[in-house]
Amino acid sequence: EVEPVPEIPRTAFGRVQAVLRGSPCPIDSIQFRDSGYECGGARGLRKERGATMREYRSNELPDRRNADLLVSIDGKLVPRSEAKISVFDSAVQGGDAVWEGLRVYSGRIFKLGIHLERLRASAHALAFKDVPDIEELRQAVFATLEANGMRDEVHIRLTLTRGPKVTSGMSPKFNRLGPCLIVLAEWKTPVYDNAVGIRLITASIRRNSPQTLDSKIHHNNLLNNILAKIEADFCGVDDALMLDLQGFVSETNATNIFAVIGGGLVTPRADSCLPGVTRNTVIELACSNGIDLVERNLSLSEIYCAEEVFVTGTMGEISPVLEVDGRMILSGTVGTLTRELQRLFQKVVTAKGELIPTLLG
Repeated sequence: EVEPVPEIPRTAFGRVQAVLRGSPCPIDSIQFRDSGYECGGARGLRKERGATMREYRSNELPDRRNADLLVSIDGKLVPRSEAKISVFDSAVQGGDAVWEGLRVYSGRIFKLGIHLERLRASAHALAFKDVPDIEELRQAVFATLEANGMRDEVHIRLTLTRGPKVTSGMSPKFNRLGPCLIVLAEWKTPVYDNAVGIRLITASIRRNSPQTLDSKIHHNNLLNNILAKIEADFCGVDDALMLDLQGFVSETNATNIFAVIGGGLVTPRADSCLPGVTRNTVIELACSNGIDLVERNLSLSEIYCAEEVFVTGTMGEISPVLEVDGRMILSGTVGTLTRELQRLFQKVVTAKGELIPTLLG
């Protein structure tokens, strides 16, 4: 007798729990009813309604120009194939590093100074020694862009590790050679389709609070986020919404979140999330354009019933959210206020970033 496929609750927590409890059917046959998805387990996800992030073959690059990148490691420009750090580096040994994501628009790096200050602040919070000054960081970024001939549609991953250790171990006392600076610039357009929108589930993983690891430190130990992202990938959606330890909405695994409620913007207080640069830009745009905004605790049911929802981040800019845990956000289309903020944001980023020095003349 063939046993029926079990009903799986819509939340990722329910899905994961069903598997962990030892479902009567193998994982390869679990179906998520009414979600438009079937999970193929080790064979991969089969989608009827696709997530908006594009999938790639194992040997395919999102942009072929990135095959010949030059990466800056400790001031030396090396080809992508040779871009390596020591196995003794703290980033390898324990994720002991800090990072920033920057984006280039029409020859300008948006809010470069703020990103570099936050990188240095994160390094200071982690007691790094001999942290490069702002000008040294700026010049490393500019040199990498110049070497690659990059002017637009570029994302920069700027990483500062605690540096290599003289022997394996947890203690920073073994780090005696100073930090290691990595500048990785790629041709990369926003990672979501912001004209269409994205879909989220709520992760079972809770976002770090200052009681454990303060999310205001922009560190490389991203397992908290990665575990949530695994749940989103498993469920065939774009990203995972994360709650704080009290059950309020914090952010997604990769972005900050806003909701339109009663015609105004609401965003969670930055207690258990990174107060992102794009988030702060949206707040500035709201204040300067007469849009009501409040930072407060935001419950999951408020997200479900909001008039509009969108997320913000350097990687994706302003991305409309059309569905959360199977609940359509109002009409399931991109909202009017979201569209207006997208327009205002594009106007700002193309006009007010720091001009790449080689373009000054």
